[in-house]
Amino acid sequence: MESKKPHVPPEAVEAYNKYIHGEINRRDFMERLTAVAGALGVTTLVQALMPDYASAQKVPPTDARLTIERVTIPSPMGNGTINGYLARPAKAGATKLPGILVVHENRGRNPHMEDIVRRLALDDFMAVAPDGLTSVGGYPGDDEKGGQLFGQVDRGKMTEDFVAAAHWLKNRSDCTGKIGVTGFCFGGGVANTLAVRMGADLAAAAPFYGQPPMEADVAKIKAAVLVHHGEMDTRLASTWPAYDKALTAAGVPHEGYIYKDAVHGFNNDATPQRYNKEAADLAWSRTVAWFNKYVRG
Repeated sequence: MESKKPHVPPEAVEAYNKYIHGEINRRDFMERLTAVAGALGVTTLVQALMPDYASAQKVPPTDARLTIERVTIPSPMGNGTINGYLARPAKAGATKLPGILVVHENRGRNPHMEDIVRRLALDDFMAVAPDGLTSVGGYPGDDEKGGQLFGQVDRGKMTEDFVAAAHWLKNRSDCTGKIGVTGFCFGGGVANTLAVRMGADLAAAAPFYGQPPMEADVAKIKAAVLVHHGEMDTRLASTWPAYDKALTAAGVPHEGYIYKDAVHGFNNDATPQRYNKEAADLAWSRTVAWFNKYVRG
């Protein structure tokens, strides 16, 4: 996959990250790409930066090894309901499984997030990805439009939607009652928030490049925390030492890793210019092992 990538200037990747996080608008984004496109051309540069979900898919939704459902989760303190994409191994039958909540980036539950759910199900977890855009119609099939809708949802109510989804998963009759959470970017921050909010009701959290909680709240965490950051994602990577110190002081089992030459979004193989296979494979293997230890154990 990486061998087919055109050479994209790092300034363009940085502009893409700023654009998807709402730090610059589309006009500024295009202007920055124009300034660095050179012989590659702006159109080719845009295509290289945009997600390619079909090529990145690892587990098809038709995989016979899985049982997949689209579910509606009550969220009385949030937006009323939130829809979820749930997968579990078909071979499990009536066997109770540990649960993993998957929290998306700030674009809604796109195809990559659903693929993450299926990957976890193949590792013998019950996994669900709620869509934080449910109250505005759900993920619209396009990340740019998803980002626009994301800005329209009340952030506090969206947080309550994810809290409701976590408790819903934990209380399912086919769940063991032990759950973990992983999330990416915005979802990484939500994973940290859930660790604070849920206390002993959450067994483990594995945030990818997420905002840490307030230092004063870290003592509320009872879950085992595994943190992933990219070395070149300096703003978020720089938050790890203080978070590490606070987790240590609180007696929370935790590990954190800064991945060399990795940028923000390095685990997302649907965005090939950010994807770092070596870092992603290592981070993912650590995440599954973490959940096996603290959620299945």
